[in-house]
Amino acid sequence: MGAGKTTIARDLGLSHVETDADVPLELFDEGEGAFRAREAEVVRDVLRRSEPVVVDLGGGAVTTPEVRALLKEHATVVWLDVDVDVAWKRVAGTDRPLARSYEDFKRLYEERRPIYAEVADVAARDFDDVVLAAAGIHVEHGALQRLGELVTGDGPVALVSDPQVAGIHGMDAQLALGSRLAETHELPPGEEAKTLGALDRLWQELRLDRSGTIVALGGGCTTDAAGFAAAAYLRGLAWTAVPTSLVAQVDAAIGGKTAIDLPQGKNLVGAFHWPKRTVIDPALLETLPEPQRLEGMAEVVKTGLLADESLWELPDGDLVRRCAAFKAAICLRDPLERGERAILNLGHTFAHALEAAAGYEGLTHGRAVALGLLAALRLSGRDTDVVDRVLRPEPARVDRERAWEAMKRDKKARSGELRLVLLGDDGARWDVPVPEADVRRELDRLIA
Repeated sequence: MGAGKTTIARDLGLSHVETDADVPLELFDEGEGAFRAREAEVVRDVLRRSEPVVVDLGGGAVTTPEVRALLKEHATVVWLDVDVDVAWKRVAGTDRPLARSYEDFKRLYEERRPIYAEVADVAARDFDDVVLAAAGIHVEHGALQRLGELVTGDGPVALVSDPQVAGIHGMDAQLALGSRLAETHELPPGEEAKTLGALDRLWQELRLDRSGTIVALGGGCTTDAAGFAAAAYLRGLAWTAVPTSLVAQVDAAIGGKTAIDLPQGKNLVGAFHWPKRTVIDPALLETLPEPQRLEGMAEVVKTGLLADESLWELPDGDLVRRCAAFKAAICLRDPLERGERAILNLGHTFAHALEAAAGYEGLTHGRAVALGLLAALRLSGRDTDVVDRVLRPEPARVDRERAWEAMKRDKKARSGELRLVLLGDDGARWDVPVPEADVRRELDRLIA
């Protein structure tokens, strides 16, 4: 009690049940046993619901064996671990029957800690940790060496990577997967991985049954393509994303969007297929060449603009964790992009049009996003200094008409009307109709 569970559960913005609210404190007058029995009934009813829900458990709920068994079967359990004095300050002077004296409270705290540690799937310090746990995202320096423990399930694993990443990190991944590794596959590097031809070869080579898991080791193109392969193969296999690039760790591998490209546009064929787990090892960024790092920084700057925080100034570990948590929170609230999640497309309508106009050659995704952010900021009436200073974008050399046709075909267009994500005084706004002449003017400014 006093850990801050209720505050964080509400801040998640998801369906939320506070079990204590359905268990009258007056039951303590009949003894703690009566209170715990009623509490167990409430937990049982909540956990057996078919829809996803955040369950805010009372601090003593897990002392009941039945509750622990229910949690093991039905839930991901997050232990919000705080210092005893912090918790006491929050509950002292309240009507909680087990918070009448500091000495008794501290004794209870110390008695329960081993039980919390035993039942928890994840120990959390703050809101970001809880969000990452809810989204199945594990961020840890050195996590690649523990990949065998972190991939969920116990069936066979197919490791999918590209030749460059396989040469750098493939052996570490294979050793970590150990006896679960059943097969390895390579996709072409970059956007070539996101083609029907590349996916056709992968699908024909796969030998997994439905108990298997695809592990996608690589950058955003690899996780996009391998995730879509998992979504379609045998009508849906489990998969784990192991992003190795900055752009994938802060954006592409999070949230369950998987897709491939068509000549007419980027990401036009895909599916929402959440990975069972995303394993993020910031140590993998140490081998990243500076140009690839700059690619990822475009998504970092985008996230910082949306969050109104200078995330691009943080050290790698904190930068990755904060960006991943920001995106994960939005995707949990809007998993199928029917509302708020659309803000993550800030600058991307322009970027995708430029990439399509380039034929997905010669213009990288990060450079295109940097240019798209310039256009979005200008249309929002915002200063572009951060993008200019951190990303240093240069105009793209692409055909203007081809870019314009790709833009009009964008997934976010409605009845031929272009709709963009812009920044207002109170934050990001999505699905904003913008006059065609204004959009065309800003697109042309991005082209050499």
